[in-house]
Amino acid sequence: MPSPRILAISSSRVGNSGYLETASPLIQHFLVEESLAIAFIPFASVDKNYEASLLSVREGLSVLNFSIHLVEPHNAITVIEKADVIMVGGGNTFKLLHDIYDLRLMDIIRNKVTAGTPYIGWSAGSNIAGATICTTNDMPVIEPESFKAFCFFPFQINPHYVNIKMEGHHGETRDQRLMEFTILNPGVPVVGLPEGTALLLENEVLRFIGDAGGVLFNSDENTGQPVRKEIKREADLSFLLK
Repeated sequence: MPSPRILAISSSRVGNSGYLETASPLIQHFLVEESLAIAFIPFASVDKNYEASLLSVREGLSVLNFSIHLVEPHNAITVIEKADVIMVGGGNTFKLLHDIYDLRLMDIIRNKVTAGTPYIGWSAGSNIAGATICTTNDMPVIEPESFKAFCFFPFQINPHYVNIKMEGHHGETRDQRLMEFTILNPGVPVVGLPEGTALLLENEVLRFIGDAGGVLFNSDENTGQPVRKEIKREADLSFLLK
């Protein structure tokens, strides 16, 4: 039976790069084949300008010979069922998950991907590849049916990970927020994905790839206190799949 193939990218841009400029080589290497039909899911876009989102993706991946089809509310099931690849863009994670539940796409996509259809996501699209969206950076502008996501990974993802403490700012840092999650959800790891990095799942092996290291948050089994560990580039994270 085929195993899931997942490419979860932190962001669509890195630094001053163009849209999907740094993601394009990862996607090309991940898919290998050239003549594939991709179902692009744009529902993380709050302004609902889905055609513009599709145009941006097609331009960003113009060097690749893929046929990218827009998933819209009226054609979602048909386009997804016919697709060779599922691709989910960034934006607001709550809006994205709300629409997936509202259109009854959760099981259709999950079943297709677990049967071997490649899944590519970035930002919000990566967030929903995890167990829940409870470690998103986004504001809950709309309430989805559930915070439960696809659970292709049985852990949490935090895209755009960065831990900066600005002088004079008294709010929590990203690390503090993610550690709060581990305290209240013991035994559920969180992978912090800095921009320029991604998670790659192939042949039941999970690797951390990209231009930088990441961070793994968890709770101590004995004390319940948060534990923070650095993730090195090209690290094998397959143990998180158990």
